[in-house]
Formats: sequence, C-alpha cells, structure tokens
Amino acid sequence: MLFNLFAKKNVQQVGALRATELAPRYSVSGQITVADIADIKAAGYDTIMCNRPDGEAPGQPAASQIKRAAKKAGLNFYHVPMGGAMAPNTVGDFKAVVNTDSNGKVFAYCRTGNRCTMLWKMAKA
Repeated sequence: MLFNLFAKKNVQQVGALRATELAPRYSVSGQITVADIADIKAAGYDTIMCNRPDGEAPGQPAASQIKRAAKKAGLNFYHVPMGGAMAPNTVGDFKAVVNTDSNGKVFAYCRTGNRCTMLWKMAKA
C-alpha cells in the first residue's frame, strides 16, 4: 500500500526539502532542483540518486542537469529511473549504488519519494 510507505518516519529538513531517512545511509525525497545541491551536500550526503525518468512532467529538471551540479559540488550521481515498466536491471543497479561503500550516504529522489522507497524495499526483500 503506497499510503503507508513512510510508516516509520525519520523526517529531516534538508534546506527547503523534506527528506525521509529509511536507513542511516539512505534518505528519500521528492523532486530536487540544482539549487538544492548545496543543501544536500551540507547535510552530509555523498551521493545523489535520481529514480525518476526524464521527461515525466513539464518543468522537471533533467537528470543530466542535476548530475552536472552534483559533480561540480563534489558529489557522486546516479540515474536509476523507475517508470511505469521497470527495466530488468533496475533493482540490481539500485543495489549497486546503495551497497557500494564509496558512495557513502545516499540521497535519492523521484517525484514524491515513493519510488525511491519501493526500490529500497525491493532491494531488501
């Protein structure tokens, strides 16, 4: 049930964003912008992961825009999109990001944070 994805909430403010910590090294949020990158870095994150496909909604920043800003700020960036039809390698790619020690603390985003949470649950199953 999607309405109960954040039942155990540890919500924290990251600049203007509300991030839900699902594990000590993994938090999720809704859509971010280039302007949010500095706050994400200041909050101690090492990696940003986008789980939203590009072009899903008008005005949505492209993953490549976020990637450029993240790299410029010294952060790792990964685009592991989860759309209507999930690619066979999505969960494996997701696991590779969150289970790699060098990626440190991961800040994942999609439109609302639900897909990031579903991927976390699928990866842990």
